[in-house]
Amino acid sequence: MKTEGIEGTERFLSPGKGRGLKATKQFKVGDLVFACPAYAYVLTVNERGGHCEYCFTRKEGLSKCGKCKQAYYCNVECQRGDWPMHKLECSAMCAYGENWCPSETVRLVARIILKQKSQTERTPSERVLTLRELEAHLDKMDDEKNEMNDTDIAALHHFYSRHLDFPDNAALTELFAQVNCNGFTIEDEELSHLGSAVFQDVALMNHSCSPNVIVTYKGTVAEVRAVQEINPEDEIFNSYIDLLYPTEDRIERLKDSYFFTCDCKECTSKSKDKAKMEIRQKLSTPPEDEEITQMVLYARNVIEEFRRAKHYKSPSELLEICELSLEKMGSIFAETNVYMLHMMYQAMGVCLYMQDWDGAMKYGEKIVQPYSVHYPPYSLNVASMYLKLGRLYLGLERSTQGVKALKKALAIMDIAHGKDHPYIAEIQKEVEDLK
Repeated sequence: MKTEGIEGTERFLSPGKGRGLKATKQFKVGDLVFACPAYAYVLTVNERGGHCEYCFTRKEGLSKCGKCKQAYYCNVECQRGDWPMHKLECSAMCAYGENWCPSETVRLVARIILKQKSQTERTPSERVLTLRELEAHLDKMDDEKNEMNDTDIAALHHFYSRHLDFPDNAALTELFAQVNCNGFTIEDEELSHLGSAVFQDVALMNHSCSPNVIVTYKGTVAEVRAVQEINPEDEIFNSYIDLLYPTEDRIERLKDSYFFTCDCKECTSKSKDKAKMEIRQKLSTPPEDEEITQMVLYARNVIEEFRRAKHYKSPSELLEICELSLEKMGSIFAETNVYMLHMMYQAMGVCLYMQDWDGAMKYGEKIVQPYSVHYPPYSLNVASMYLKLGRLYLGLERSTQGVKALKKALAIMDIAHGKDHPYIAEIQKEVEDLK
């Protein structure tokens, strides 16, 4: 495939940022800037049975692979289409049984190696950036990241050596680093994790905490849509991270994961930090600066503690961590403070898992309005929160509130996903069925 570029855009050298993508024509809010099929992708293990392994379509009555009985497909065409990749895992899953446990990153890298061997020309995923050009940042990786890389390489050899010829260790180290820095998480309309993929052209876009585009997924295709008006010569910016948090936290996360210091207008102005770090009003004694600093440290620690605890604690224990931390932080922080919102969101997730619908609704109602303030316009986080709340209301037979919340989700998704997205049709049907 020849280098044909992406219509309406152009690869260029962005001052202070290296490679980037800029517009060569105007894009209005909601316009599709470009679409990019995945170069390689993998469905997450937890979604097997609910989504087609090949096209990621969500539906009931999928047919399972007759051999491993682990992978599910829409039909014979999808099964045939996936076989070149699925054969990497099919017999291995049978042989290893319950001991088959490569990480999602390892599974994705195995598929990339196979694709590289069979695909010598540029693919439709590489109109402006090739796989080889992806940044690895090997020189900036610390011991912990290098150790994780080594563990992944060992797992790749362990689980895939029968079906794959590997490049040398240096090439594998670089490939894992490229995937860790440039890989994408494919999510559904409620931001549940569906899988991982590599979209080289999407990876070319630089980051901003005030992005002018948003990336959504239609099956295994990434779609990039304008969420601000974009004029010719404007750089096209995506967001690499969750934008809920204050400037200091965002800068730290970007440095740790992507190895750069963000200097976007949001990070230089810190215009939203005061609202994001809201302190409780009408306290008899306003907290000292040192007390606030200590509470921020506590909040960051408890967020990390909870992330780890999810792997080994029971749902009721996790809910207790949320409730105790909210009580402690609530002595200083307002309910709209982003650290409070973070733990409320975790609590809501645990309640949903435990099928405590009233508890989930209680947290969701506290979260949704502050989210609308803290996040940029047309945020998927805000849309997914309205969606979850709307479906909760409907389940609790509060249909008026349910329809209202679903319509607010749709207003955002019309722009972010495009009016023809299957998710939108599904939600519109949920609303229609109530009439």
